[in-house]
Parts: sequence; structure tokens; C-alpha cells
Amino acid sequence: MVVLAVHTTNTVTKYHHMPLTDLAIRQAKPKSKPYKLADDKGLHLLVNTAGKYWRLKYRFSGKQKTLALGVYPEVSLTGAREKRDEARKIIKNGGDPGQVRKEQKQQAKLRAENGFEPIAREWIEQQCGRWTPDHTERVLRSLELGVFPGLGPRPVAEITPPELLAVLRQIERRGALEVAGRTLQRCRAVFRYAIQTGRAERNPATDLVGVLKTRKVEHRLALGRAELPEFLAKLKTYDGHPLTRLALRFMVMTFVRTGELRGARWEELDIEGALWRIPAERMKMRAAHLVPMAPEALEVLEELRPYSGRYVVFPSQNDHEKPMSENTLLYAFYRMGYHRKATVHGIRATASTILNEAGFAPDVIERQLAHAERNKVRAAYHRAEYLDERRRMMQWWGGYLEALASGTNVIPIRQTR
Repeated sequence: MVVLAVHTTNTVTKYHHMPLTDLAIRQAKPKSKPYKLADDKGLHLLVNTAGKYWRLKYRFSGKQKTLALGVYPEVSLTGAREKRDEARKIIKNGGDPGQVRKEQKQQAKLRAENGFEPIAREWIEQQCGRWTPDHTERVLRSLELGVFPGLGPRPVAEITPPELLAVLRQIERRGALEVAGRTLQRCRAVFRYAIQTGRAERNPATDLVGVLKTRKVEHRLALGRAELPEFLAKLKTYDGHPLTRLALRFMVMTFVRTGELRGARWEELDIEGALWRIPAERMKMRAAHLVPMAPEALEVLEELRPYSGRYVVFPSQNDHEKPMSENTLLYAFYRMGYHRKATVHGIRATASTILNEAGFAPDVIERQLAHAERNKVRAAYHRAEYLDERRRMMQWWGGYLEALASGTNVIPIRQTR
């Protein structure tokens, strides 16, 4: 601080400080005790061993107060003076700059908490009990890549349909039309959750229904009944790893989903009762599922034991503690020449078609496929529903496949419903 002594006519000496300069601030060194360098109009620089801090002294409602204005050199001398002048304007208009600062911080905190990203993550957390870990990861990843970069910090109540559409158009331009459509559905669910929890009043995603490009639906390829004997014959002579061949055979016998097959554990299999109990956490719809096993399916399990793991039924060839890769089954289809004719998942469609043609009740088939039941009351009883009928159906299916594979006369198609 530069001090100037002024002699007056009554010989009383008054001291006036000069405004601070950048040079004086840079040369200021910490001392054993903190000290201040005054500038003007209440602005001063507090110097201590930790750094140099801008402060403003002011009075409000008769009380002396201090307002922090930042740290030098992040806040320059000019910047500190601008902040001082802004604070003085607030005081002149009857406000307390310290209280205004607190309110601004609180508003910023609320805006951050009510941003699209934190609310979306909260919504996902609420769904974890109903979703599989893989599905949860896919939903989160799609939002992290497609939505959070553009809308993540935006308050959910302020997002407009054009803003959301702009984000979705970026996904469209990559050619990922299905991803864009699923992302819109997930955003709609996030906004609905925000409305339900009092963080928003309207859902901008509902205004975008039908605006995205769509691609013609191509159903997964499935084998026809006439193609099944050849497929079973090729599978019987498949020269790849026995574990892969047996996994595909068991999948055909049970027509479960790929993920359900790969995650199978021996503890889930009741060999004596010929029943496979798949826990809810491994099912797509998060509901436990029972799979009756025909004698032919049990024979596959018996043949499998030398190649299987201690816990995992269909382990990776490199690590028996981990399930085999989905690519292992896909590659087997490729080697057998079916990659353009059918998919692994298409086995379910093949089984459904043949069983319907065989005359089994549609409800029994749908229950065995573990398709979603939209009626929640009915869904509560679905785990064991039609179990006797499903046992008979799976017995028939096992015998039917065995007859096709051996080339013998197959069981008549038409059954009594």
C-alpha cells in the first residue's frame, strides 16, 4: 500500500492511500501474519501464506460485513474492481450482496440437481430392481453417449422439444435409427419420472412421437419346419468344440434366450425333477422362469459334464468360471452355413411356429417362451402357470427333435388342444 502524508494549515497530518497496482500486488509477499492491501471503496487484498484473496468490506442494516470476491491472479485487479462495483450497485438498490450470493448458489445447486443427467440416473436407479444388469448398462450407456453431452446439465423443466430433437438428430445422422428411437423412448420415461417427482410439468418427448426416421422392420431369421432336419443333422456332426455343439443342442431343446442359456448354473438345474429354475435376475422381464426338461435335454446335460465348469453349465473355453461368449454360438451358426438363413434367437420363433402347428395352446407356448404378460394380476401367477401342460409339451418337443435328428418317423403334428 502506498501512503501519502498531507500537511494541512492546522498542522494535523492526514494519511491517504493510493489505489493498488498490479506491480504492488505481484510484489506483495506473505509475512508471519496475514495483512491487507487496501484499494478503494472497501476493496482490499488479504495476503497470507496460502495466497492472495480479494475481499470487500461493506455495511448493511448497520452491520459490518465482508464479501469474498475471488483469488488473485485468477481474479485480476480489474476483475476485482468490477465485482466490487456490482456489489455496490446491489447495496445501493437495497440488497445485501452476501445474501444475493447465497441465493445464487442455491439456485445453481437446484439447477444442477434438477438437470437431465442426475434425474436420468435417478430414474435408472429406480428401475434396477426390474431390469437385468446388462439392460441397465445398455440404457445408461445410450444416454451417456447420446443425450448427456448435449442436455445433461440442462434443467429438465426447461428442455424444449426442439432441443431434444436436435440431440436425437445427431444419433440419426450416424445411421443408428433404432438407437435414436429407443433413446427417445428412454427420454420420454425420464421426463415422465421428473413430472411424477415434481421436477417438471410437461414431457417434451411426447411432442416428438413420429418425427424420427424409421427403418423397415426385419424380423430375425428363423428356420422353417422343413429346414429343421438338415440343421439337426449338421449340428450332430458339428466338428467344433463339443461344448459349443452341446450348448446349441440344449438351446434347441429348451428354446430359452441366449443370455439365459449362457448364464445357466448347475445349482439351477433339478435333474431328478427334470426342471430348470431360472432366477428372476437373469430373466429379461425380471420374473423367475421354470423350464421343464425332456429326457433328451437331460441326456445333453449328462454328455456335457466333462466339458462343463464347476458352477457354470456352459463356460468359456478359456475360463470355466465365466459363461461362454454369445459370439461363440453365432460363430457356430456361421460355420454351419446358417448365418444368412437363421439366427440363434430365431430358434425360439421356429419352436413357437411348430408347437402352434402341433396344436398346443397358445397360452402354454407363450408361457414357455417367457413372454411378457401385460396383465399384472396374471403375471403374478405365471412362474408355475400351465406347468403340467408345459411338461407334456416339452416332452413332445424333445421326442419330435430326436425323431427328426435320427430320420425316423416323427410324432404326428396335429395334437388336441
